[in-house]
Amino acid sequence: MRFPLSLLAVSVGAAIALSPLHSASAHSLARFGADWRDELERKDSIGAIAATDSVETVEIAQDSTTDQPSESLESESTAAEVEQETAQEALSQEELSQEAPAVDVEDEATEEPAPSPDADEAMPPEDADSEDADSEDADSEDADSEDADSEDADSEDETEAETEAVTVDENLIQAAPEYLNPSPNPLQFPTQPEEVEIVGTQPITLEQAIDLAIRNNRELQVSRLELERNQAALQEALAANLPTLNLTSNLTFQENTQQQQDTALQDLLDQLQGGQGGNTQSEDDDVNVVLGGALELNYTLFTSGRRPALIEAAEGQVRFQELQVEAQEEQLRLDVINNYYDLQETDEQVRIREAALDQALQSLRDAEALERAGVGTRFDVLQSQVDVANARQQLTQALSQRQIARRQIVQTLSLAQSVEVAAADPVEVADLWDLSLEETIVLAVRNRAELEQQLVQRGISDAQRRAALSQLGPQVSLFATYDVQDTLNQDETVQDSYQFGARLNLSLFDGGVARAQANQEEANIAIAETNFAAQRNQVRFDVESAYSNLQANFENIQTASLALEQAREALRLARLRFQAGVGTQTDVLISQTDLTEAEFNRVQAILGYNRSLAELQRSVSNFPYAGTVPEPSSEVQ
Repeated sequence: MRFPLSLLAVSVGAAIALSPLHSASAHSLARFGADWRDELERKDSIGAIAATDSVETVEIAQDSTTDQPSESLESESTAAEVEQETAQEALSQEELSQEAPAVDVEDEATEEPAPSPDADEAMPPEDADSEDADSEDADSEDADSEDADSEDADSEDETEAETEAVTVDENLIQAAPEYLNPSPNPLQFPTQPEEVEIVGTQPITLEQAIDLAIRNNRELQVSRLELERNQAALQEALAANLPTLNLTSNLTFQENTQQQQDTALQDLLDQLQGGQGGNTQSEDDDVNVVLGGALELNYTLFTSGRRPALIEAAEGQVRFQELQVEAQEEQLRLDVINNYYDLQETDEQVRIREAALDQALQSLRDAEALERAGVGTRFDVLQSQVDVANARQQLTQALSQRQIARRQIVQTLSLAQSVEVAAADPVEVADLWDLSLEETIVLAVRNRAELEQQLVQRGISDAQRRAALSQLGPQVSLFATYDVQDTLNQDETVQDSYQFGARLNLSLFDGGVARAQANQEEANIAIAETNFAAQRNQVRFDVESAYSNLQANFENIQTASLALEQAREALRLARLRFQAGVGTQTDVLISQTDLTEAEFNRVQAILGYNRSLAELQRSVSNFPYAGTVPEPSSEVQ
């Protein structure tokens, strides 16, 4: 492990000059710095020789140096200076190689035979020089053209690669994979562990998540089915406007009692007269088989307003459920957005915890290195070890929270049981809200489905009140009936008849049932009006709270971004001071904690702004379809 020896020696000297209160420790540090100066001069001379001998050796040493996480920031800057000097030397060598005659390279490549001495003597010196210059110019032009062609080819390749990347991104945004959709059978349930095993994680965008939720969410599907049920109930109410036609048929076996009595009386008279009586009719004639049928047409002509009131109530139920589906879609959209932002937040927490663990490990390595060098203490090492252990625990907890967030969004989207999703969008500011608070409140009151639902409910209750009172009025209906009857075991016994007319029903006394039902609906009307006022106040409060949070989080984004840069610089300086021996491990640990907190604050500010924007859009409702608010997007660097 290597340290910036020059910085260490200079910092030690500065510590001696600036800290007269610690003379004993300063004297020991100065003596330690003098010993390290000799080591510095020796290693600097070795490094200079190695740098002049081979450029590749310096590059390999730099690569190995960057791979070591224990190297300080000052050593990285020193390595960058060495790399810059090496690049300048390589550039000078390339310039020298380009100044060499291109004829030699061409001759070596083509392996042409050398000219004979006679030819050299025959050619004048001036002509030979001019021909050499011409050949050099031609070769340089060919080389320039080849370089230009290669640059054009590289630019075309880069353009094609960028086009392919853009195409892939557009396809990713357009549609989500089909295997994310659940099984079409809602009654399917797993019976084997393999059926619920997670086989992969699919990154999705926020737009894809909303689309999947609108298609697959179970609660929304139930609301749509309830809408279909109310539409069927409306068709039932509309059917009261049409007449009804009924056909009835019957087959009866009827005993002929009158005929049996007549036969018995005749037998008795014959016996009294001394004659021989007997029943000459078959036993089958004692039972008549009768087949009959009837066709009846009914139409309700007047209902005292009951029929139109019931139709109006059914139409109100359909409209109420349509608004319920709309409100549930808006709420589902908000829930998906919040779940997606929760997923982004857990991803950022994992990233920040991993970075904090890396910082803690680097501080531990620095503390151990200083302890081995004799300028550190065991206490600093123990503090670093405790900080590493705490960082590992926090990372484990962050991973657990991320897994829970992934399963939560899968539950909301109602996806397949064997997949889980991750956030594909970066953490950035979603949109800007350009409307004022007053305009937003007016837009929310005008568009919220919940407010219109209360008005629709009031209309439903009023229609049901009128339907209840209509029971006290007269009911007029028309009817027409045609009957036919035939005795199958007798000849010429077909009989038919018809009738038509009107019926009038009037309830003279029902014990107060109709009036009680009307009073119930009047109470429901008052409840709907009260709920409208309460919902209106709630809508305004939702808009005001979301608007206030939006502005506060927008200001917090700027503050948190500035604090993050300051925390990074403070950690860099604290680590340099600790490596130089003029700072303490406690300063480094405090700076690491401040950096972690600053990163959390920035992420929470951005996601808090996005959540407030989503809540504001939900408060206004119909936002995706209104088109009144622009949708600019800007990423916070």
